[in-house]
Amino acid sequence: MTEPAGTTTGTLSFGPFIVTPHQRLVTRDGVTLPLGAKAFDMLIALMSRPNEVVSKWDLMALVWPGLTVEEASLRFHIAALRKALGDGKDGARYITTLSGRGYCFVAPISQASLPAARRSAPRMELPPVKLPNRLQRMVGRNEAIVAISDKLLTSRFVTIAGPGGVGKTAVAVAIAHDLLETFSDAAHFVDLAALSDPDLVITSILLMLGLPAETDDPLPALLAHVRDKRILLILDNCEHVIAAAAPLASEIFHAAPDVHILATSREALRVEGEQVYRLAPLAVPPDGSGLTVAAAQTYPALQLFLERATAGGAQIVLDDANAAIIARICRKLDGMALAIELAAGRVEAYGLEQTAALLDERLNLLWQGQRTAPPRQKTLRATLDWSYGLLSDIERLVLRRLAVFAGHFTIDAVLEVVPDERADRSHLFDAIDSLVAKSMVAPRPIGAMMRYRLLDTTRAYLLEIEPNDAALAARHASYYRRWLEQAGSTWTATPNADERAIHFSALHNVRAALDWCFGTGGDANTAIALAAAAAPIFLAMSLLIECRRWSERALLAIAPSSRGGAEEMHIQAALGLTLMFTRGGSEAARLALSRSLAIAEARGDTPNQLQLLGRMHIFHERMGQFDTALGYAQQSLAVAGSLGDPGSTALAHSLLGVSLHLAGQHRDAMKMLEVAWQAPGTERISTIHGFDHRNRAGITLAREFWLQGRPADALQLAQQTVTEAAQMEHPITLCIALIWAVSISLWGGDLDGAEESIDQFIAHAESRSMGPYLVVGRGVKGELAIRRGDAAHGVETIRACLRELHEAGYELLTTTFNIALVQGSLALGQFEQSAGLIDDAIRLVEQSGDHLYMPELLRMKGKVLLSLPQPRAEQAEVYLMQSLGLSRRQGATAWELRAAIDLAGLFAERGQREDARRLLQSSLEGFAEDSETADIRAANVLLTTL
Repeated sequence: MTEPAGTTTGTLSFGPFIVTPHQRLVTRDGVTLPLGAKAFDMLIALMSRPNEVVSKWDLMALVWPGLTVEEASLRFHIAALRKALGDGKDGARYITTLSGRGYCFVAPISQASLPAARRSAPRMELPPVKLPNRLQRMVGRNEAIVAISDKLLTSRFVTIAGPGGVGKTAVAVAIAHDLLETFSDAAHFVDLAALSDPDLVITSILLMLGLPAETDDPLPALLAHVRDKRILLILDNCEHVIAAAAPLASEIFHAAPDVHILATSREALRVEGEQVYRLAPLAVPPDGSGLTVAAAQTYPALQLFLERATAGGAQIVLDDANAAIIARICRKLDGMALAIELAAGRVEAYGLEQTAALLDERLNLLWQGQRTAPPRQKTLRATLDWSYGLLSDIERLVLRRLAVFAGHFTIDAVLEVVPDERADRSHLFDAIDSLVAKSMVAPRPIGAMMRYRLLDTTRAYLLEIEPNDAALAARHASYYRRWLEQAGSTWTATPNADERAIHFSALHNVRAALDWCFGTGGDANTAIALAAAAAPIFLAMSLLIECRRWSERALLAIAPSSRGGAEEMHIQAALGLTLMFTRGGSEAARLALSRSLAIAEARGDTPNQLQLLGRMHIFHERMGQFDTALGYAQQSLAVAGSLGDPGSTALAHSLLGVSLHLAGQHRDAMKMLEVAWQAPGTERISTIHGFDHRNRAGITLAREFWLQGRPADALQLAQQTVTEAAQMEHPITLCIALIWAVSISLWGGDLDGAEESIDQFIAHAESRSMGPYLVVGRGVKGELAIRRGDAAHGVETIRACLRELHEAGYELLTTTFNIALVQGSLALGQFEQSAGLIDDAIRLVEQSGDHLYMPELLRMKGKVLLSLPQPRAEQAEVYLMQSLGLSRRQGATAWELRAAIDLAGLFAERGQREDARRLLQSSLEGFAEDSETADIRAANVLLTTL
């Protein structure tokens, strides 16, 4: 650390303060200021360059040499230094900030000498410092080290608490080394791990300080020795001798005002003066797709894994795929440093993928660590044996029972599941409190309620001790069945992803209960009820494959005598929806949805009838059976009317609005969609139907805005619906919003915007195995290729995609892809083939009912006739006029303009310039003021030539 020149043994003064650099002291009127180590280093660094600007980078390099530190840490310590000095109070000014440049010490500095009465008497020499070697590099602990160091210097007594293997000792050792200069090398490390007798705690401290332990009561001698000494005392691994270590630390703290105590323990010492710092596991990436190498390298858990694996001889090529595997390993190990190190040590022998597979199959608690590690840290089992052995009998019993919970659980769940004749309810609260205090159970607030969980390593250990408790598993399954049934009503009105997270935190427990119920010795009836009740949570999270798997298993388990009930209705509904999104318009999906609807009708279950009419509507829509889908939408309006609530009415309006939109009945569609988007009762998100119908109404309304001459409104609403869908964290809803947003970008000529949206669409479809959507994404890529001039590749791509979509029974976008095929074939000069394609497309629309596209098909028919080697201008004009007329009758202003542009070009070639001008001007008048699209620009360019 840089010091002002010539002050190695002298003192300096500024204002009312005296600074003694070699003793690392700042005093005011003889009272020592409680400055942290880094704050003192900053003061000396700034005083060494008075009236000179010290950049923040230089200051960080001086205070944290060799370390990369966040700028926030610098600002934190500068603020602490100013606060301690009273900078800014009563006109005092010592340190100024120069925005964008750095900091400057502006107070006059002078030499000072301490009065003789205040000089410290010579102190008795302590034995040489004995600290364990610090790690060559600490990963992810810089902020913790800084925070604990400052807390230690200001409060004098800090306990680092946390579960075994989290890295408490390594952090304590690093802090001790950092503070050696502060304590003039008087730092003493007392390892209590090897002690079995609590009475030996004080003996260990005496020996470390070089004092004899000859009396029956050595405490007075110890206190007398340290009373006037400035030392750092590290008490490592206090948990198993806490009954002796805690009161002894308290005695030293109160008797010796210059002794600083740093303890490590799996639970707090709980004595007066103690400050507790809970050391969290290393940060790991969240579960989910899209992790890149660059993002992965910012997480300390992954950094540690890579360093230890490489040190062990493994050669890892870090790409996105391997980063995802390492992230999965680190999540499995809960970011626990010891567990990560042990797993990383296996990579050289097993390889990365096999190591991950072994952990997925079974957490290996016996993998060996470094030879030099303490016995309790040579294996995970040894670490857990140590912690488990420190518990009372009731704590052990409750902890073993808690292993039935997978993931987070509430105290309510514990009270329902854990108690029996061996574990009374009255003891549970105390046991849970103690297990939390001893870092065996991790608390975490989710929403307004505290939830708890066991680390995966702890749970695996406990399940090996007591693997099969059928009665406990049955209570667990029954609790979560009741919880799902009670919570089921909230799925229709959960407003955002944060609130849904409260319910989703129980998902792992639901899975564990389903696994047990369907397994050997399980309970089939509870399994069926669980699967039916769990379907909404799986659909709300777009966990389609998992929902389908549980639904299929549940249907096989339903006895013939139990068919036709509410449980079969819910399970068939879930199965049909998941089959539709993962396998397209399969017969199995249709049968499941039809069966569910029939049960709802037979039971007179009107709310579920409405839900199922919605699913049948979108099923037939995706099948390309648009007239049939319209019939289901009309039925839904009647059913919603009998229910009478705003949400049901909005749902029916959404279904009917989408069908009318696809049928080309734009004016009526607009009315329905505006009600579904804006009416009271539609503002809350609902994914109980498999996706959010309000959002679907919104993106369809955006398409109507574009078609009816309001492109700016269309783009604004499309962006809003996509943003809202993304905030829901519901991939199906987001995919629906994105694919329709893509169509608006393509219609408007924004190819870059379309590509950005389709890339997001493909990524989310991949994350949930939505097979038909992946094919649709490739098809849009083909259309983009055609629009950008690569017609050959685009045509080949679309043809391949159409074959796959036909096989999957997904025909919703067949007409749009057929139009793109015609455009590509024309670009390739395949005129006869184009003529056949357009005729087939027109016949298909006449049969299926998606008349929305008929004006475009008629226009394309005219273009094909004009493109033939021997153009058929008169026939082309007939089709273009038909397109124009139909566009006007439908209210499709955008389609009208396209037909007008082609007709105007034809008129101009014949010399009918005035007719062409009037036609274009008339079509442009239908657009909102200041509208801007590729078609409008083309029309204006053509007008300038007329």
